[in-house]
Amino acid sequence: MEPYAADGEPKAKARRRIRSRLQSFLCFITVGMLRPIQEWTIQHARQTEQTDWFMILHELMAFISVIILRGVTKVPSLRDSWSACLGNPLITGIMSRNRFQDIMRHLRFDDMFTRSERVQTDKFAAISDVWGSFVTNCITCYNPGRHITIDEQLFPSKTRCCFLQYIATKPDKFGIKFWVACDLKTKYICNVLPYLGKDPSRPSEERLSESVVMKLMEPFMDKGRTVTTDNFFTSLTLARRLLSRKTTILGTVNKIRREIPQSTRKMDHKEFTTQVFSTTGATLTVYAPKRKKTVYILSSMHSVVETEETIKRKPNTITQY
Repeated sequence: MEPYAADGEPKAKARRRIRSRLQSFLCFITVGMLRPIQEWTIQHARQTEQTDWFMILHELMAFISVIILRGVTKVPSLRDSWSACLGNPLITGIMSRNRFQDIMRHLRFDDMFTRSERVQTDKFAAISDVWGSFVTNCITCYNPGRHITIDEQLFPSKTRCCFLQYIATKPDKFGIKFWVACDLKTKYICNVLPYLGKDPSRPSEERLSESVVMKLMEPFMDKGRTVTTDNFFTSLTLARRLLSRKTTILGTVNKIRREIPQSTRKMDHKEFTTQVFSTTGATLTVYAPKRKKTVYILSSMHSVVETEETIKRKPNTITQY
């Protein structure tokens, strides 16, 4: 088996292909992915507007480059991206604003004539094929380091779809939620899953959080890696499942979880005190950074919990998290 790299690095196959920024881009968005997008975009344009509408492959790549440049320059308004004062001269040199908007209006990622049939079994049908290829390329092009973090990401959107999420605590309240696994040091996206609502294939006794972590980590199991999670994901059953695949976990735990000893919930913890509880395959650290405030950390990578020789006496599980 291919071991993980110390700090994460491109796999040998990807390194051989990368000689320029364009080749790096084509590792993730391949020509084989771009051609169907070109075909389906032309199909939509000809069905809704001009019958002679056309877009060559290089124009599609130029369109994507404008999107990337707009993200880099962070100009919020589409109009301002072509502005003489606020715009990027590279963008104005690539294509006109009218042509960009024309392509944007017709851009499609699937066959419009078969979507209604496919959406019956795949809620993500409008982009599923292209999305699946992109995620596969993310997995195959990069060898993540030892530590992988998992969390949710809400991408702002008000598009009408059955899996649009409303999360009041986020800066942008509406969006499409993704579960994301990233390499800790490089921030590279190792794997990502869209949240499409209830998954009928998930066993009823399996928590959503456990299912997400196991799916995201599947390509990276059995190699001694550690996954870092927050209290939505972390549980003792997950820790044991990962450990059976030679993968450890380090994560905060919600105090309402069943694995949290009842005695620690009611106890008045003094400032900078630590309690340690051990069970098969995992260690629970209860640390009080302030009086009447406790942090719970579950770890299957620490067999021994040590505290710093400082005033705060932080345990190593807290520091490493």
